[in-house]
Amino acid sequence: MKTNSLSIPDLEYNQFGIKNDKLFFTEFVDLVNKEISKQALAKSVQLAERYQLSKMTMDEISHEFKSVRNAKGNY
Repeated sequence: MKTNSLSIPDLEYNQFGIKNDKLFFTEFVDLVNKEISKQALAKSVQLAERYQLSKMTMDEISHEFKSVRNAKGNY
């Protein structure tokens, strides 16, 4: 197994919730992916609120999907 050293600023170290000074690469990738997912979800919620999509009912959402599918000829 190869060993590599990685410098991470304290702010990001805490943000990613890193608990150990030694991680396997796959563990580090998982932590980064979780953080990216959290940021993407937060951005999605922000956009949904900005465009008032968060107030749509499930019926309204279904209707929008059907409209887009029908307009493109995809069923």
